Amino acid sequence: MMVDSSNMAGSPAQELAAPIDGIRRFNRFYTQKIGVLDEGLLDSKLTLTEVRVLYELAHRDRPTAAEVGRDLGLDRGYLSRLLRGLTERGLVEKGRADGDGRRQPLALTGRGKRAFEPLDRRAREQVAEWLGRLSAADRGRLLASMRTIEALLGDAPATRSPYLLRPPQPGDLGWVVHRHGVLYAQEYGWDQRFEALVAGIVASFVAEHDPARDRAWIAELDGEVVGSVFLVKKSKTVARLRLLLVEPRARGLGIGARLVEECIRFARQVGYRTITLWTNSVLHSARRIYEAHGFQLVDEAPHQQFGDGLVGQTWELDLAAT
Repeated sequence: MMVDSSNMAGSPAQELAAPIDGIRRFNRFYTQKIGVLDEGLLDSKLTLTEVRVLYELAHRDRPTAAEVGRDLGLDRGYLSRLLRGLTERGLVEKGRADGDGRRQPLALTGRGKRAFEPLDRRAREQVAEWLGRLSAADRGRLLASMRTIEALLGDAPATRSPYLLRPPQPGDLGWVVHRHGVLYAQEYGWDQRFEALVAGIVASFVAEHDPARDRAWIAELDGEVVGSVFLVKKSKTVARLRLLLVEPRARGLGIGARLVEECIRFARQVGYRTITLWTNSVLHSARRIYEAHGFQLVDEAPHQQFGDGLVGQTWELDLAAT
């Protein structure tokens, strides 16, 4: 007997139905919205794809057809016919690369530049009009959302993006509680008791904060908060490292290790002799960071504070020995 898995409760097909519909709905909206830039407003005889090719040539230093086709996702035969038409109309010219006749660099002709410049200017004016209707905060949210889509659906970047470590600003402490609750529920199934634990730690940090002995760092990437760590006083000689977190999209950039290094540097600076921390055995990436910086596992015990089958671990770093 055959079973239609798409109709089974909890099946992958059913679970993805709503996200699929949401993405297709957004795609229709965005296609309609951005279409204003292509035909209605710009009102030229150039097709959308032709404008995209002219844009690439206007903003790059003599790329080859293969490079343009790769970056725009265009079929080689289709791009060849399109370039032939643009060349015949006097908008694009082909050169010859030294030693390799197959790698012909492309560039806009003077006529091509004159055709493209008003299109580019009007497109920028239209986008500026859209953005002008938004507050500064909403513009930031819009751009952040676009960067998130690029990061999640695009290829991994060839180079690492620079990031910033800074003190907490208004709203950051709430972010710390929120993201701990969300991420650990998604990745490990921890319940709301963990979020409550984090909220208590953050509240204590604010209520008992000693600027000379306590410190927190927020990691920021492309204008977005992507990580945190706290170092707080446990005793005169012992500091406690808490709430180390790095967002999934920012992992692999060395942010977690850098946050721990800042804690160690500050602890030495103010005269702590030991740093202690409590974590869980399932947090393998964090444990690797701690081990790499000289922390030693000194105790572990099972618990059920916010989930089943958890093993809590205490790690310590002897600052005098490192």
